Amino acid sequence: MEFRVTDTPRSVWTGDALVIGLFEDEVELTGDLAQLDEKLTGTLKELIEEVDFKGKAGSSAITRVGGSSPIRKIAIAGLGKAEDLKLDTLRQAAGICAKLARKEKCKTLGISFPMWKKDADATVAAIVEGAELALHQDSRFKSEPDEQSTQIQEIELLGFAGSESAIARARQITAGVILARELVAAPANYVTPITMAETAQSLAAECGLEIEILEQEDCEKLGMGAFLGVAKASDLPPKFIHMTYKPAGVPRRKLAIVGKGLTFDSGGLNIKGAGSGIEMMKVDMGGAAATFGAAKAIGHIKPDVEVHFISAVTENMISGHAMHPGDILTASNGKTIEINNTDAEGRLTLADALVFADKLGLDAIVDLATLTGACVIALGDDIAGLWSSEDSVAAQLTAASELAGEKFWRMPMEEKYFEGLKALHADLKNTGPRPGGSITAALFLKQFVKDTAWAHMDIAGPVWTDKENGYNGPGATGFGVRTLVHWALSKA
Repeated sequence: MEFRVTDTPRSVWTGDALVIGLFEDEVELTGDLAQLDEKLTGTLKELIEEVDFKGKAGSSAITRVGGSSPIRKIAIAGLGKAEDLKLDTLRQAAGICAKLARKEKCKTLGISFPMWKKDADATVAAIVEGAELALHQDSRFKSEPDEQSTQIQEIELLGFAGSESAIARARQITAGVILARELVAAPANYVTPITMAETAQSLAAECGLEIEILEQEDCEKLGMGAFLGVAKASDLPPKFIHMTYKPAGVPRRKLAIVGKGLTFDSGGLNIKGAGSGIEMMKVDMGGAAATFGAAKAIGHIKPDVEVHFISAVTENMISGHAMHPGDILTASNGKTIEINNTDAEGRLTLADALVFADKLGLDAIVDLATLTGACVIALGDDIAGLWSSEDSVAAQLTAASELAGEKFWRMPMEEKYFEGLKALHADLKNTGPRPGGSITAALFLKQFVKDTAWAHMDIAGPVWTDKENGYNGPGATGFGVRTLVHWALSKA
């Protein structure tokens, strides 16, 4: 599929389908839209009246154009109120219309949307991201892929000539999102610690990244007792993956992205029971998937920052070697951890990964993980939690998430809740009381970052969706990739 920008007026554009974006209460046809409707013998006005179109965000309609019109179909997309226009509104609308055009067997699609805040490049990027992510189909595991007989071959963005570079940047980002989606969607017999290491090696070769993969013996030498305690029950070897992107010159900033990499989580000896969603625990490496997706995008964009991509990858399984409830593990910073729940394993792998990142002399570290069900209870399926004791890092990530269209809510680092993590015979327990469970998880992680500004993202809710919206779902969303890329590219 090819994306193009053009200054061709919508009243003279030719192709299979043309989409017009309209704001709420601004659906009167004037100016060139009136000219277009005249050429279409009133079809556009008729469509608006027939579906009682009000321009509400997420609404759309399409109809065939009769006669010898230069376009075969005309579509309308609601953008909500003009004063409330966001990049993600454009992203959602582009995704809805792209899927609508594919369903209508269109090969060429023209999109005429208004500009966001006089920023042509950001507008183009949002439209391209929405359309490309909406049209992504993952049929790898079907014997007979359910593909549309007609695929869109070309999408033209009207009124944005000169923003070609924005198309390229957006497609570099969507390639990272799609990689993350496909890693999360693949079952645990396909995505394993071994194949994750192989994927990292392929990424490094493709994007010119430095790569270091620590085997079990290497992790033992570094004292990664928390990570290895989780890995003990698996028949598959753990892999500690460290990729690094370095710019050609002196880096403006040095950052790390640390992703939780549990390729399957049985719960360990505290096995997940009926109704726990154990069959979906392939998604428990969603943090690592987003980390890899960000590595792919950043490796191609090549910004002037140094970024380390880190994941301690393993399974959490059950065997005679499994860690027991009540065991005490020693992390690589010397802290001892009493295991009171083997199903709180992600924070153990992150603990050693954070200690490793903290020693790299960085400006900031962000970890992201499908860490707690408590975060889903607090914020639902669409919003991720954000914790940081550094206001500047939290502000950077919030700004990046707004550009990305990924929802985060900053949660409190309530220090007094750490009392619930104190252990009788060790420095801390791996879980606290049930109330405030996502907060105590963040406080646990904080114990393993000493010298570097740090933030934690709990993405357990939005990593997967059963619903279909503009450009996501149903299935893996690739959540986090776009926010991480925008954070790395920000000038903060």
